[in-house]
This record gives sequence, structure tokens and C-alpha cells, in this order.
Amino acid sequence: MPLLTLGPDEGLRYEYQPPAEGRPTVVYINALTGSLEAWNGVVEGGCRQAGLGSLRYNLRGQDHSPVAAERSLDQQLIVADLVRLITELAPPRPILCGLSIGGLFAAQAILAGLPAEGLVLLNTLRQIGPRLHWVNQALARVIGLGGTRLLADLYLPLLTGEPFQADNQADFLARAPYQGLSSAHGYTRLMTAAVETDWDLPWEELSLPTLVVSGLQDRVFFDAPVVARLCARLPKVTRLDWEDAGHLLPLEKPQALATALVDFAKMT
Repeated sequence: MPLLTLGPDEGLRYEYQPPAEGRPTVVYINALTGSLEAWNGVVEGGCRQAGLGSLRYNLRGQDHSPVAAERSLDQQLIVADLVRLITELAPPRPILCGLSIGGLFAAQAILAGLPAEGLVLLNTLRQIGPRLHWVNQALARVIGLGGTRLLADLYLPLLTGEPFQADNQADFLARAPYQGLSSAHGYTRLMTAAVETDWDLPWEELSLPTLVVSGLQDRVFFDAPVVARLCARLPKVTRLDWEDAGHLLPLEKPQALATALVDFAKMT
């Protein structure tokens, strides 16, 4: 898999497949502990079968995307990396699709002037008040104490829908003891920096077609009045609410997500 070099011992691991002639390219932006592999299979396969291109990558600090020890993995850096990746690879007619905070990074890149034909926000819209600020700080501490596995055991019952819970619970709690991640690990650094992320965007300035997908069983980040209020500020919004899913839509409803992306691409 190729690496976009950003400096000495720094870069973005990515995988790019161009679209059929005249078709858009879906650019997938991870959440903080995500991976480009999360989009592989049903989601990417369904989109590519419809002729859409695919650009998946790992943020600096995620697997195989190296980052310098002194680098702050804040939102400005991540957005700048996204802009550079798309500028250098020049995928045709990009549609930016971000999961959770990945959608925020996508929106910020577009507001910074990155050309795009569409924006897909998967469980992105939220307002950071005292509760979510507390949650974000706790997430950064939990990953240091017990790694991504402790994070999963504590939060997946709240983040995912009941169908996913029923199918996957045995794969988590029965595993070996937890192991914390050091403060130098990329995930720890990403989540620590994210506590100070600015979520107050001028949403009304996003004049491109925007698809908002919400999993209504997300019991951490989904707040119905907040999502409704922010959706109303988006000039060209299409909204999908999925009652049987939570936060991790690429894992919980990959076929439905692939179909939604293909349908949305036809509208851009």
C-alpha cells in the first residue's frame, strides 16, 4: 500500500482506486481510532461496483501512517493532511465521507477551499457541552489505561445498535487482559488532541450537496434536537435516520451505507 510522504518519518498510508469515466470518487475519512480497513469489503465494494472511485487512508498516528514524536495531532494538522492528500492524488469529482469526527474534518477541509462535489456526515453532527466534553476527556484516559479493547468494552454497548451487540458481544468480553497504550501512541495522541476540537462550524456555508446519516441507537453522541437544528443550517441536505443502528455505521450497516453512497453520488 503506498505512502504519501509528509516529511522525515511522516506520511499517510492510503489506497486509491480511480472511478469509471465520469463518475465520482468517494474519499473515506476515519474516526480517531479507525482504519482504512473499516471501509473495505461491502461498503467500498458496493460503491466500486457502481463505478465509483475509492480513496481510503489512515490519519497520521493511525496504523502505518507514521508521525513525528513532537507533532501535535490536532484538527488543523489532520485537515491540512486531507487537503494535501486530495490535492496531490487529484481523484476525480471527490465526495468526502467521514465517520464521526472524520465528517468534521471533511467539512473543515471544504470550508478551507478544498473542491468537492458532495459531503457525507456519518454520525458527525453534535454540540459539545459539559457532558460530551467529559466523555471526550474520559475516552482519552481510558485508552491509556486499557487500550482500544477496554474502550470497546466500555463504550460499544452505548455506541452500537442492538443487532450488532447481539452478534458481537462474545468477541469482546471473553478476550485476554487489557493493555494500555502509552502517551506516545498515535491513538492516545489523536484522542488527547481531539478534546480541544472546535465543533462550532459555519454549517450554512457548506453549499454543496450534503448527506447526513444518523444511527438512532447511538446513545453517546446522537442528540435528536441538536442534529435537527444543525441539519436545518445545511443548505442542500438529505437526511437518513436508521433506527436499528448506532454510531459505527460502516460496521453495523455496510450494505445500507453502500447503497446510500451510490444513491447520493447520483445526485451530485
